[in-house]
Amino acid sequence: MTALIDVENLTLQFKTDEGLVTAVDDVSFSLNRGEVMGLVGESGSGKSVTAKSLMHLNARNAVYGPKSRITLHTDEGPIDVLSLTRPADMKVVRGGAISMIFQEPMASFAPAITIGKQMVEQLQLHAGMSKSRAKEVSVEMLDRVGISDAARRFNQYAFELSGGMRQRAMIAMALSTRPKLLIADEPTTALDVTIQAQVIDLMKDLVDEFHMGIIFITHDLGVVAQTADKVSVMYLGRLIEEGPVRPVIRDAKHPYTQGLLAALPKLDNLDAPLTPVPGDIPSPLDRPSGCVFHTRCPKYLGDECRLQEPRNRMAAPDHRVACHIYSGDGHD
Repeated sequence: MTALIDVENLTLQFKTDEGLVTAVDDVSFSLNRGEVMGLVGESGSGKSVTAKSLMHLNARNAVYGPKSRITLHTDEGPIDVLSLTRPADMKVVRGGAISMIFQEPMASFAPAITIGKQMVEQLQLHAGMSKSRAKEVSVEMLDRVGISDAARRFNQYAFELSGGMRQRAMIAMALSTRPKLLIADEPTTALDVTIQAQVIDLMKDLVDEFHMGIIFITHDLGVVAQTADKVSVMYLGRLIEEGPVRPVIRDAKHPYTQGLLAALPKLDNLDAPLTPVPGDIPSPLDRPSGCVFHTRCPKYLGDECRLQEPRNRMAAPDHRVACHIYSGDGHD
């Protein structure tokens, strides 16, 4: 497979009145063209901040660690994303080779500008198209994502569309520049289950057609099981388990991943109670020492977990886990 993006030792802190707050801590992963990666974790795990780093979209108070490196592989050669400083240079990662679908479309569309005008403007900016050609491509893409009467919808405002249609319009806008990488940040959370299934099927079809990579950010492992080739589980800024989606979901190794799976409803036993992960995710201002999950872990080993940061270990081929249970000292 052809490499698309490599993230190495990504550490990100934010300058605040309380000091430096760590949002992402030494995260590494890679994605190939045609692959879908699920990035999973509770709110506050650092998923969206990680994704925004790929587009250099984090706020100005963001401070990247000295070893952090993000390499985007394009047809013209590799791009060191974090070294980009000029707005003109960033166009390749902000709507060019990389596009992003946000959780709430109304936060992305300008309410006083028609959807079509916004789509045309981005194609003129990123693809250098004429206004007439940009309109043709925009209407075609609206039609491709399943929006009926696309030519009429092109002239409508976002508030005139239903939630599912707005989400499709945002997908159309993100895809109209033919990105190599699509970041989908909780794109189905606000949709009903039937529209959710349609959007998931649409994204699968688009991966096959355009051979692009997708990073699918969600807290729902059930959605990941339907969409992703591999999954990375984040907790409080750290990657704690990653691997091919089927082995990870069928035989999760980390207690946190096991907890997320246990919290899913069981359709074969509707009377079974839901089992939430105990406790709450700590504030980034008060990060636990050692293993960041030890304050909520049902398999807590004591000082080892409290004081020592677990290393990544191979639990199976391509299946990595950061947990002291698998340190080889007899615990299991």
